[in-house]
Amino acid sequence: MSVSADAKALAAFDQRIREEHRVSVIAGFDEAGRGPLCGPVACAGCILPAGFIHPLIDDSKRLTPKRREQAEAAIKAAALAWSVTFVQPEEIDRINIYEASRVGMERCLKELQAQLKVDFVITDYMKLHTDLPILAIAKGDATSQCVAAASILAKTARDRELMRMDALYPEYGFAKHKGYPTRAHLAALQTYGLIPGYYRLSYAPVAKVLATKGYREER
Repeated sequence: MSVSADAKALAAFDQRIREEHRVSVIAGFDEAGRGPLCGPVACAGCILPAGFIHPLIDDSKRLTPKRREQAEAAIKAAALAWSVTFVQPEEIDRINIYEASRVGMERCLKELQAQLKVDFVITDYMKLHTDLPILAIAKGDATSQCVAAASILAKTARDRELMRMDALYPEYGFAKHKGYPTRAHLAALQTYGLIPGYYRLSYAPVAKVLATKGYREER
């Protein structure tokens, strides 16, 4: 598989950061699942070796599910360190989704730092509480290779969680809508009710269902 210009540009960006800031170990961070009504937000961190490049590493939204899984396997095989963590709906409701995403990435950073010394942090526009030099850039997953890798790890992990829920509750259609507020998803909620512990009660569409339909009746 040939390496695209986009893949080369992602790797080149990280290399420029190494050279300009005179650092070696760059950790990239991203999340998946801020918009859905249910399930955790998945946060990931990834450190790739200098000089590494792979044709499938890209913003996870640009990849098909099959290619994301192939990229995930390549990332985990090559990474110097990687981490994925879930922040569950109860915590999202308590601190809000933005803070939950930040907290999740900070937990990943802590896990990476336990494995090796991190010199520099790049995120997809998220300021982390850290003393390390940090670059928080818009569309980081389409700019930096390590952030793109983190976006893939987060997305594949969250999608597997939704597939697990789909197997338990196929009537909700999680495999198709991945928890987003589609018409079919909202209709399923009005028909069956909320799954206890799985929905984000602070989200307006969920609060509406809670007030009108309530929780599902377990049989």
